[in-house]
Amino acid sequence: MKLARKVTAMAMASMMVFSMAACGGGDSATETTAAPAGDTTTQAATEAAKETAKEAEAAGGAGGNIGVCIYKFDDAFMTTYRNALQEILEGKGYTVTVMDGKNDQAEQNNQINNFIAQEVDALIINPVMTSAADQIISTVKDADIPTVLINREPTPEQMSAYEKLVYVGCDARQSGTMQGELILDTPNKGDINGDGKVSYIMIQGDPENVDAQYRTEFSVKALTDAGMEVEELDLQRGDWDRNKGQEIAQNDLAKFGNDIEVIFCNNDDMAIGALQAIQAAGRKVNEDIYLVGVDALDAALNEVVNGNMTGTVLNDANGQAAGAVEAMEALLGGKTYASGEQSIYVDYVKVTPENAADFQ
Repeated sequence: MKLARKVTAMAMASMMVFSMAACGGGDSATETTAAPAGDTTTQAATEAAKETAKEAEAAGGAGGNIGVCIYKFDDAFMTTYRNALQEILEGKGYTVTVMDGKNDQAEQNNQINNFIAQEVDALIINPVMTSAADQIISTVKDADIPTVLINREPTPEQMSAYEKLVYVGCDARQSGTMQGELILDTPNKGDINGDGKVSYIMIQGDPENVDAQYRTEFSVKALTDAGMEVEELDLQRGDWDRNKGQEIAQNDLAKFGNDIEVIFCNNDDMAIGALQAIQAAGRKVNEDIYLVGVDALDAALNEVVNGNMTGTVLNDANGQAAGAVEAMEALLGGKTYASGEQSIYVDYVKVTPENAADFQ
């Protein structure tokens, strides 16, 4: 029996709708794995999630079974996100099962089908592949299960196929723009050698992911919109991975040398890998090269504070987790969403040496 049919009072409480600024396991078992070596869960996000959970627990548990699908556990940002998400849900009294998709869409499809067979009350899904959105949406629609998609956004046309579907995340165009602004805020606007152009390499995440696409495009667009001439020396796929970020930066630094003035990375993990290559090459961030990332992971915040990264952009995992839970509860309470109104965004925040300590 669906949660909304179980307890009328709970359903009425769930009808409260929030607004936010644009920006097969067992019934109770939860899969967990440790974060990758060298990565730590963002302390601020964890503490904030605990406070949200305590408040929810004091207000009374909601109950119900919730299935959560994460594209892969060994992603530093999604580790922060899923920990915050699980903390909030369990604090509200839900039984939560979190599954590791292991970066395999077929594996995740099986997990979704298993959750449906278990008759979970709602699903929160971080798709392995954005291109699988049509299949995922069709599956949850056929099962009539309220679903929140997170982190990887389908198109509005895809979302419109199911009125009990919401996307909660951030507008990746904003994060890309902020990366470009971090470079524009430097004394020479990225043109370290004074030749009238900003020469950069781009270390991209998964090019099929809309976040990677927008961060790649809009970081450079911010420079050109400000009147800067740019030169792309290289663009390589790094798959959000630190080791790949290090390898790409190492090869490019050997190939292009001092011609590289800026290294854009679609996330912090790749940026930290790039930093290792920069230091091994004898270069100095903020003196003869600039480096920016996205996520504001603890490790990246430390490097920004210490002057080893030019900046990063806070991808608010806790805010998105809280928003995902609120959206889920609105759906459980009977709310449906019209086409064009199914994406709810949380703002990014630009992180510089001046404010980085505030996020640690």
